[in-house]
Amino acid sequence: MAAAHSFSNPASTTPVISQSRNKSKPSSFSSFLKPHSLRSPWLGINFSLQSSKPRPHLPDHRPITATVSLSLPTAKPDRVASTEKVPKWSRRAIKSFAMAELEARKLKYPTTGTEALLMGILIEGTSVAAKFLLANGITLFKVREETVKLLGKADMYFFSPEHPPLTEAAQRALDWAVDQKLNSGDDGEITTTHLLLGIWSEVESPGHKIMAALGFNDDKAKEITSLSSQPESVDGL
Repeated sequence: MAAAHSFSNPASTTPVISQSRNKSKPSSFSSFLKPHSLRSPWLGINFSLQSSKPRPHLPDHRPITATVSLSLPTAKPDRVASTEKVPKWSRRAIKSFAMAELEARKLKYPTTGTEALLMGILIEGTSVAAKFLLANGITLFKVREETVKLLGKADMYFFSPEHPPLTEAAQRALDWAVDQKLNSGDDGEITTTHLLLGIWSEVESPGHKIMAALGFNDDKAKEITSLSSQPESVDGL
């Protein structure tokens, strides 16, 4: 009977329920987003709940600054430190050198040799030297093939350094190119043609042997020297 009595007058409980609902319901959406502080009785940590604010728009692309160096490694630092005006390398020659380092890493070689310098010239592809090599049937694929034949394949688990150091022959080829430009007395930059002839000057180097195997000879060297001396032959742009 007591149970029946507690359910016999539902009207008396209705105002209490509706009143409690009204108290728990936020007055507006904005009041719901107001900061609230909560305290965890177990951890003793205060939590703060705040409404999210729109973040300022960030540009998709950030400006990038870079420094371009117009010199390559040399074994004659005293020459660079002297008051003598040292010519700069052309941009195509600089790019060829960078491609040579990358090619040495791709082949997993520990150093950057004359064969890599030769491949770097061909990968860059737009210089007078690169076009001359291609016109004479010396392609990147053939040079790679001859390189593997001559030097073999590297260990597949070996990882080359980010900048594989130059071999002695490759360093001499670079310095030969600078000396040749200085001895000529001409203005302008050191080009990929100077670099190519520097490789050819190292007779015992892999680069020279590969060029010779693919048909390059002293007559070709004289021809490209004459070609690069023409006014319309521009390598530095």
